[in-house]
Amino acid sequence: MALDLSAVGDLVRQAQEIQKKVAERQAHLAGQTIEAVVGGGMVKVTANGSGLLTDIRLEREVINPEEADMLRDLILAAANEALRKVQALAAEEMRQLTGGLKLPGLPY
Repeated sequence: MALDLSAVGDLVRQAQEIQKKVAERQAHLAGQTIEAVVGGGMVKVTANGSGLLTDIRLEREVINPEEADMLRDLILAAANEALRKVQALAAEEMRQLTGGLKLPGLPY
């Protein structure tokens, strides 16, 4: 059975094109800003599309040393929600890129 080198070359070119598009999408995602607000607007966490937290805003009313546990819980809830939104955005970007085809190593 003969190996069709032109078909292999086509596959390599397609893989390189997909890698280029993935890198472009990742750069695009990194520039995105995602926010999560909890506690009736008392805590707001901002993350970038790379999944890094970039800001935490607290309303003065929620800063009470006697309620530190509640504040910690609100911050964690907002941070986790922001990161879930980042993951969902990344998965949607990759689904659009691959047309729903699940490729190893990509977030879905």
